[in-house]
Amino acid sequence: MTQSTTNVFGAASSFLPPPGVMPTTTPQPPTPKHPPNTTPSNTIYINNLNEKIKIPVLKKTLRTIFERYGEILDIVAHGNLRMRGQAFVVFKDQENAAKAIKEVNGFILKEKAMLIQYARSKSDAIAISDGTIEEHKRQRLEAKEKRAKEPPQKRFKTSHSGGQAGGSASAAGGSGGAGGGDTFPASGNIADEFLPPNKILFLQNLPEDITEAMLTGLFQQYPGFKEVRTVPVKKEIAFVEYENEAQAMIAKEALSNYSDHKIKITFARK
Repeated sequence: MTQSTTNVFGAASSFLPPPGVMPTTTPQPPTPKHPPNTTPSNTIYINNLNEKIKIPVLKKTLRTIFERYGEILDIVAHGNLRMRGQAFVVFKDQENAAKAIKEVNGFILKEKAMLIQYARSKSDAIAISDGTIEEHKRQRLEAKEKRAKEPPQKRFKTSHSGGQAGGSASAAGGSGGAGGGDTFPASGNIADEFLPPNKILFLQNLPEDITEAMLTGLFQQYPGFKEVRTVPVKKEIAFVEYENEAQAMIAKEALSNYSDHKIKITFARK
C-alpha cells in the first residue's frame, strides 16, 4: 500500500498490512457452503468480512484494495443483520473483476480472509450504465412476487443454494440495498423452524427473573460462545452469539428443551 493511500484513507488503511509484511499466523478462510459462482460478471461478491469494521470505513478500505484493478462504479455494504460481513464491488469492466478475484481472494483484512466470487445477478449500477434498469427492476419484482407464493421450505432452499444476492445498488449513491431482495427471501415470511442457520441465537419466552449472568453461565459451557445480548425493554427475549453457525447449532440443540419454562431457542433472522 502506498504512503499516499494511507494518508488519504487514514483509519481505513490501518486495517491493511504494511507492504511485504504478513501476519505471524494467517487465518484460514472458511470452507464455502456452495461452489463459487464462475459465470463472469462486472460485480464481485465478498463475504467473510470482519463485522466489526464500520460500514463507511469498510467501503473506503475496499475501494483502496480494488481501485488498482480498474474503474469502480459502486461499492455496496450494509450493517443490517442479513448483510453483515458481506459486500459487493461493481467494476466497469468484467476483465477487472476477473483479475480482482484472482489476485485478492483470500486477502487478510482485519484478521479475516476474504472470500470473493462473481455476483450471481446483475447490479443496478450496471443496469443503469447499459440502459436496462427498468427491465432489470421489473424482473426483480417478478422474481420477488414468485418467491412470496412459495412455501417456506422451498423459499429457504432456493434462496440459499447460490450463496448471495447480486449487489443491486444505485450507481448514483448506493442507496438501493445489496440484492434488493434479489436472492434472499424476506425472513419475516419464514416460520421460526425453517429459519436458516445463524451464529446468533434468538431466545424467547424467558422467565422474568432470569439475568444476563445466568444466561451467560448457561450458554458459555458450549464451544465458541462470544456473548449474550439482552433487551432492557423486552426482558423475555435475548440474543446469544457464537463464533460460527455450527457452534450455535450445537448449543441450540442441547438447550432447546432446557427447563420446565420451555425457553424457545431459534436462529436469529438474517
